[in-house]
Amino acid sequence: MSKFISQKIRQKSSARLAAVQAVYMAAFSNLPVDEVIEDFTSGKVGRYVIDENVFSNTEELVETSPIDTVYFENLVRGVFSKKESLEKSLALYLNEKRDFEKMDGTMQALLLCATYELTNTLDIDVKVLIQEYVDLAYAFFNKNEPKMVNALLDQIAHAVRI
Repeated sequence: MSKFISQKIRQKSSARLAAVQAVYMAAFSNLPVDEVIEDFTSGKVGRYVIDENVFSNTEELVETSPIDTVYFENLVRGVFSKKESLEKSLALYLNEKRDFEKMDGTMQALLLCATYELTNTLDIDVKVLIQEYVDLAYAFFNKNEPKMVNALLDQIAHAVRI
């Protein structure tokens, strides 16, 4: 199936993965956003991911697809330009058991990127955006977190776009 996905779509998907990583990196290592963006767009960081084979209990480094650097940079800069308001918005949708500040840093970065795209990228179908971020959640977490991401993003999408 993946052979039928266009290079442009693949590059945007890769840009989203890189953006989640870059937002995490800038937020939790206190590196300047410009430096993090440069590290990703130059290929210094983010060129490889770990592919785990659960059947053979092995891991290998796999080179990622090229990213849409313009999309990546706009997404990361957009998240940081609106980070405070994005965090406040997310807090409105989370229940008392899910406090944004207490969430895993990767989950925070994923939700910030997803919320930014849902509220600022109107030329991409909501269902596509939600599925992209649910897929990313599955790459980082077990089945409970992706289900939460799906429900949360669906709730946000209904409030802001549908």
